[in-house]
Amino acid sequence: MFKKIYIGSDHGGFSLKELIIAQLKNASVVVDKGAFTTASCDYPVFAQAVSQAVLADPGSCGILICGTGIGMSMAANRIKGIRAAVCTDAYTTRMTRAHNDANVLCLGERVTGPGVAAEIVDLFLVTEFEGDRHLKRINLFEE
Repeated sequence: MFKKIYIGSDHGGFSLKELIIAQLKNASVVVDKGAFTTASCDYPVFAQAVSQAVLADPGSCGILICGTGIGMSMAANRIKGIRAAVCTDAYTTRMTRAHNDANVLCLGERVTGPGVAAEIVDLFLVTEFEGDRHLKRINLFEE
């Protein structure tokens, strides 16, 4: 499990972010990087804040939430060292950690219900990276 979780959202993911923070309250150290209201805002700002925090804190991970998760994923993946993945089900969540060593989970509040999102978060946090042949592949896109 990750020692610290940095979480952020834009206005389109604010409600789901609040639910996830409540879900993780007793299990992990969670740092909320915003947004702090439902007022319209720019998702890349929060993707950068969470991504920079993850990079500065080895052993941590990030969770980013917007309407679909796609915008957050695209913004976060522009930052070297971040491997952000949009997950919508248990299988993709397990594989993104086990094979791709994703360090940022992206969710879409408008496309993933709260129950499924809670399951995805739990799976993301407990699934270990398998390393081995997968590490070689990850290193190829980190160059």
